[in-house]
Amino acid sequence: MAILFSPFTLRGITFKNRIAVSPMSQYRAKNGHANSWHAVHLGRFAIGGAGLVYAEATAVEAEGRRTHGDLGLWQDAQIDDLKSITEFIGQEGAIPGIQLGHAGRKASERRPWHGETPVDHEDLAERNEVPWTAIAPSPIPYAEGWPAPMEMSETDIERVVAAFGESARRAHEAGFKIIEVYAAHGFLVHQFLSPIANQRRDRWGGNGENRRRFAVEVAKSIRANWPEAYPLAFRLSATDWLDGGIEVEDTVETAKALKAAGVDMIDCSSGGIGGKDRPRRMVIEQGFQVPFAERIRADAEMATMAVGFLWDANVCEDLVSAGKADMIALARELLADPNWPLHTAKELEADENHGMWPIESGWWLMKRDRLLSKLGVR
Repeated sequence: MAILFSPFTLRGITFKNRIAVSPMSQYRAKNGHANSWHAVHLGRFAIGGAGLVYAEATAVEAEGRRTHGDLGLWQDAQIDDLKSITEFIGQEGAIPGIQLGHAGRKASERRPWHGETPVDHEDLAERNEVPWTAIAPSPIPYAEGWPAPMEMSETDIERVVAAFGESARRAHEAGFKIIEVYAAHGFLVHQFLSPIANQRRDRWGGNGENRRRFAVEVAKSIRANWPEAYPLAFRLSATDWLDGGIEVEDTVETAKALKAAGVDMIDCSSGGIGGKDRPRRMVIEQGFQVPFAERIRADAEMATMAVGFLWDANVCEDLVSAGKADMIALARELLADPNWPLHTAKELEADENHGMWPIESGWWLMKRDRLLSKLGVR
């Protein structure tokens, strides 16, 4: 059987295959609450054969949302809306996961289709959505035209670290089996890691050990509130693609520190710290971030997930079989084809007669194939 469809175990959780649905923000929540949109959006990926289905970036504080439409787990009242979703994902054979995050200086932003710029008076007039003050390691705006965030005090840092732990407790109560911390793409944990966004002179900034401290404390806070048998992952930007920013060597050291704090897997992405424009060093092609997963897996000696511009079944199979990563994650490819895992299983000859499909659809498709074969059609 193709290794892409072999089981993979982290701690006490076994994924039926190596395919994950990457967290994809939908901006359809209201006051952080999930609704039927999220149920259908995530449920179709479980039906489609993925081994791990991540819910989107979920704020640990109301002020940590990127937009007014972000999911949240900053209060117990948000738990029940997620329970039926995790139950369905599990019933279909996938593992339900959630990505916890805090937007930091990227908070109070418009949804992408509203401009992906800071919330202002137009949003109040058109959608009754008000802006709020963002916080960050240093008072450096995310990009030109953005307001300067408020520099976090020691008390702010302690509060947010504790909020990650409390959200982890709620995630457990909601039925999730794996947490990923959003520490990439310019969000708060990444802001602490990157010298481009973190210019503090206290114990939270300066050298690499100090800049990693916030991420490590977040990991410890989650592990203190998360079952020992359940895995914890971090999505990291392996490089900022900018001079003076994070390089992959820094991320290897971050991965080692996180491993010591109880983290089990690194989801290897890149970029996002320096505004919306793509850095000149960043060349996008299929699998362009796979080398980061391979390097971190080897040097930090821990599991990795490859993500970004992956869509070809054979490329994904080869990278996992070659030991470059333990799992792969797809996003927009799955939006276009939620059944990508099932189609890939057929292409890699891992499935026969639609045996991996839910019987409610697989039985009919098998019957159709027999009829088409008998008629000599297709």
